[in-house]
Amino acid sequence: MPKGYLVAHIRVHDAEGFKKFAEMAMPAIAEYGGKVLVRNPNPEVREGSDSGVAVVIEFESIENARNFYESSEYTAAKAVRELAADTDLILVEGM
Repeated sequence: MPKGYLVAHIRVHDAEGFKKFAEMAMPAIAEYGGKVLVRNPNPEVREGSDSGVAVVIEFESIENARNFYESSEYTAAKAVRELAADTDLILVEGM
């Protein structure tokens, strides 16, 4: 079965708020079997103009990624993140 991935580009404007988000999100990621593969605050931007934190999280399946994203735990964390950062986020299924 192909793995599922959450890919995010996060432009933080409130560092303390983002830290609180991360503290809330990490237990939810673990609960749904997620593994953070990439978390880089200074990615090498080759196209586009925005810089920010690049994140890639691997889940056992796209369904696990969806269940994580739609969970009450992540929904609460996301509300905190939305106050602290602008985010582009996608869920994708691996090959």
